[in-house]
Amino acid sequence: MLTTLRIKNLALVADLTLELQAGCNVITGETGAGKSILIGALNLILGERADRTLIRSGSDGCSVEAVFDISGLRTPLGALLESNGLEACEDDQLVLKRALTISGANRQFVNGSPATLAALAALGELLVDIHGPHDHQSLLHPARQLSILDAFGGLEKERESFGGLMHRRAELEREKAALIVDEKTYAQQLDLLRFQVDEIGSAKFQPGEEAAVEQDYQRASNAAKLLQLAQSALDLLAENDQSLLTQAGSLGRTLQDLQRIDPETAVLTDTQVQAVGLLRDLQSGLSRYLDKVDLDPERMAQLEARLDLIHALKRKYGASLAEVLQFGESARHQLHSLEQRDSELVRLNGQLSRLDMEILEAGRELSSQRNKVVPALRKAVSGQLADLGFKQSRFDVAITTPEFSTMKAGGGGLPAQAAPKPQLSGFDTVEYQFAPNPGEPAKALRAIASSGELARVMLALKTVLAGEDEIPVLVFDEVDANVGGETAHAVGEKMRQIACKRQVLCITHLPQVAASGHAHFLVAKQLKDGRTVSEMRLLERKERVAELARMLGGQSEAARRHAEALLKGK
Repeated sequence: MLTTLRIKNLALVADLTLELQAGCNVITGETGAGKSILIGALNLILGERADRTLIRSGSDGCSVEAVFDISGLRTPLGALLESNGLEACEDDQLVLKRALTISGANRQFVNGSPATLAALAALGELLVDIHGPHDHQSLLHPARQLSILDAFGGLEKERESFGGLMHRRAELEREKAALIVDEKTYAQQLDLLRFQVDEIGSAKFQPGEEAAVEQDYQRASNAAKLLQLAQSALDLLAENDQSLLTQAGSLGRTLQDLQRIDPETAVLTDTQVQAVGLLRDLQSGLSRYLDKVDLDPERMAQLEARLDLIHALKRKYGASLAEVLQFGESARHQLHSLEQRDSELVRLNGQLSRLDMEILEAGRELSSQRNKVVPALRKAVSGQLADLGFKQSRFDVAITTPEFSTMKAGGGGLPAQAAPKPQLSGFDTVEYQFAPNPGEPAKALRAIASSGELARVMLALKTVLAGEDEIPVLVFDEVDANVGGETAHAVGEKMRQIACKRQVLCITHLPQVAASGHAHFLVAKQLKDGRTVSEMRLLERKERVAELARMLGGQSEAARRHAEALLKGK
């Protein structure tokens, strides 16, 4: 949900911070008070085209900041943020900012990181839908309409299964494309792969060999120094009259004399015996080490050559010996496939043919299931539209399916060129259609000219799809155009119904709609320091009564009683 929206120097707003609530937030005010500024601010933060004429007169620029709580977001944002080089969200808070200047500079930030306008727009598509005379409406896109139809009908598993088949088909096509080359290229690829396989294979590398060879090389290259140091250590330990073992023997005799006089010092003698044992172990170890140190120049040359070979192949095939071996295995597999090209092509064509039949069957079944869902969606939306004043309107879902999807299994697979290939979502394309009046042909939603009609159709759809739609913040503007009476009550109730599962922001002129809000904000113009500014504040209950009474026509006692009645039970 959108928790905080800060607007600076935009139109009549100097500096405004809104702390929005969960549920339904209604915004009211006199005509021209500045309610539309909220929509303008949201459009900016959602990546829409900037209109610099909105920058407040006398200011160098304007900015909009928004904070979203994404803890309940169904679609994770991590991958999108990472792919755009943006910082991850902390404490489930997504922070967006956009700044414009008179000079033309346009800067955007996501979680403090500079972002592109495209990244901001991509995030906006997942976060907010604006319904009214605006373009930021995900339900106008046919692909989104198809996803919603599948969600409404519980067809996500079938759709995902179809997508898996299409991914598998793409993999087989890539394998096939790698084999279909001209003879010259084919011969060049064979020569290169044979060379690579032979070069890596003839080296006979073993896993972990590099570390062992480097250790042996270091020892061999420092053999003379190692011999000198080990021999010096042995001399100090046992090779002369002043050696440690000689001194330890003298110490032992002295301690034995001490023990004869005072038996309680026996523990000291025992310690000396243990120390001598450790020194003799050290002597044996040094002697064995001296025997291992080899000054053989031939061995040194062999180790150096082995290391040179390892480093040379790493430069060509991978950053580590493990990557070199992996590259060799992959090259061996490719070489085998190319050498068996004809049989591999037969195998791949067979797999593609069988997979195409699976895709045809799965796609036909998915199309069939979708056509079964359409009547239920049509009926549900039409019922909602009737409540919203469209008593004789018609809502429909047009599904278009290519003819080839009716082919039977065994018919030779998907067409290669004649027909469009299926998408991950199946064969079908979907278009939601609406006819507001009897006798008129249904038109695509995006072709509806009346913003009020479109907003109410969207409200009906959102009511039906409240459980399936994933957009967390819904904004309705002019949804109450040309309605009143019971229809206005219905609009308000549907807003409140949707707000049980989504955050709703509604700009309205109707008291019946305004009364349905969980939170009510008032926009008003003020004169400060000789300049007009728009301000917005959250109303307490008594203030709500006064505002609803104003919307009902005045501050008469009858209007106030009517306002109280509208709020009763809310």
